[in-house]
Amino acid sequence: MRVLVTGGAGFIGSHFCERLIQKKHQVVCFDNFNDYYNPEIKHQNISSLIGHPDFTLIEGDILDQAFLNQLAEQTAFDVVVHLAARAGVRPSIQQPLLYQQVNVEGTANLLEFCVQNKIPKIVIASSSSVYGGNKKVPFSEEDPVNHPISPYAATKRACELLAYPYHALHGLSTTYLRFFTVYGPRQRPDMAIHKFTRLIHNGEPIPFFGDGTSRRDYTYISDIIQGIEQAVEHCDGYHIYNLGESKTIQLKDLIVLIENALNKKAIIQKLPNQPGDVPVTYADISRAEADLSYHPEVLVQEGIPKFVEWYYGQIGETG
Repeated sequence: MRVLVTGGAGFIGSHFCERLIQKKHQVVCFDNFNDYYNPEIKHQNISSLIGHPDFTLIEGDILDQAFLNQLAEQTAFDVVVHLAARAGVRPSIQQPLLYQQVNVEGTANLLEFCVQNKIPKIVIASSSSVYGGNKKVPFSEEDPVNHPISPYAATKRACELLAYPYHALHGLSTTYLRFFTVYGPRQRPDMAIHKFTRLIHNGEPIPFFGDGTSRRDYTYISDIIQGIEQAVEHCDGYHIYNLGESKTIQLKDLIVLIENALNKKAIIQKLPNQPGDVPVTYADISRAEADLSYHPEVLVQEGIPKFVEWYYGQIGETG
């Protein structure tokens, strides 16, 4: 199978490229190495794949439709896995137009790319943020998602809607995956678990928003990769799936897990709730279990020590 992975040098993308190579697929990793965080981190993410005969790295932008079409002239793809996006709830509030351009227009380019080049299926990353302040838990794919509370969430929901006519009119099989707070080795440095680990380790204050009772459904990277792999295999028609652990932990308890893994106490900097944040995320994964045989295995109590072990390796220390 020949697979185009957009955002392939990022946190999730690099792990998925590795999985594809392990399964002896041919992979084209497409990434623009933007400066949202240090591009060298992305280069490091895929360093082990450089030089592999089944791995090709293309530096380009999903907003450049002409470049995408040139790529299609060189390679016939069996599937696109579209993970490229401008990420982050809080930054989207400061730069809403950038998020609309990259996420919505970029996804439109990829959908058009598939149709014009007769690529039969595409799997696209969505987000639990589309559920907004949904008070019914766990979140089901059947729940209304008409009130996103950040530009980032709105762009992800817009992309879900945008893809449906491509399926209805052109027969493009499309699967959307709503990721629930993915963490693990290579997690972006701005995300909570990575940020808290770094700050606690360095003896610096960690930002603690609200009263600590907000809850998140944290999903370990290996479980997400399992879900993406199954989604590619079963991509037929138009579907949306939650991918999470279907368990939650409060912010204050998450910090205790990180403290225990580091054997160091956190310095807490209490701050008010942030605009765009939601009180809870919690995935109903029954649809993914039934259709994709998705079965997450790594509880956050196991995943945090795994992440901290990786973190120590990155900074050249041992726990």
